[in-house]
Amino acid sequence: EQRRAGLSEPIHMSDGISHNAPKEGSPSVIAADCLVHARRYFVKLLDVFPERCQYVLELFGRVYANEAYTKRQEMTPAERLTFHQLESRPVLEELRRRMEADLKESRVEENSALGKAYRYMLKRWEGLTVFLRVEGAELDNNAIERQLKKAILNRKNAYFNRSNRGALVGDIYMSLIYTCELNGGSPFDYLNQLQVHASDLAANPSAWMPWTYLETLKRMALSENPTEALPRAA
Repeated sequence: EQRRAGLSEPIHMSDGISHNAPKEGSPSVIAADCLVHARRYFVKLLDVFPERCQYVLELFGRVYANEAYTKRQEMTPAERLTFHQLESRPVLEELRRRMEADLKESRVEENSALGKAYRYMLKRWEGLTVFLRVEGAELDNNAIERQLKKAILNRKNAYFNRSNRGALVGDIYMSLIYTCELNGGSPFDYLNQLQVHASDLAANPSAWMPWTYLETLKRMALSENPTEALPRAA
């Protein structure tokens, strides 16, 4: 409700459990499901149904290889979408036909563990394949879950704080450290630079955010050595 006007609908991705789905009456979103959660069922059943699970996992592998290729090529969201439509959609459609045929022809018992894994995917097919229709949609929510683990680890460590103030300081450090990591910086270097330039930080905090401090250091280095900014003679 507070997003800027004109933006496309946000993508809401979850693990497919009903209580994690968008709530009725909530702002409109694009509902997506996580492919990794679907894949996990087949990993767990690999020893029980090796042939069919290996087949499914190989197809998942091809889709993720395509995703890795889009990142190596630094494709735009539009280019990535087109690439997945050309390369990944046929792979997933093959998987869908195979699962539907296995269930229909009773090659896989519907109430077996493998049958339930099939039905999990087929029931959520539209949500699992949003990345084939929407620019920028992810295959899974692993990145978000990795972020959540930082908070969970900090919560565990917070048991050893001796005061509310100590817990607050721990929360601040967690936020600074992980935000710095997400912006490609070194948390150790960042926290040291904040101490070294404490007076500058107090005067201009926005210049010392995890996503701005490296540029600030470059500007300071150039102001101290202005000749470095001049073109060198051939």
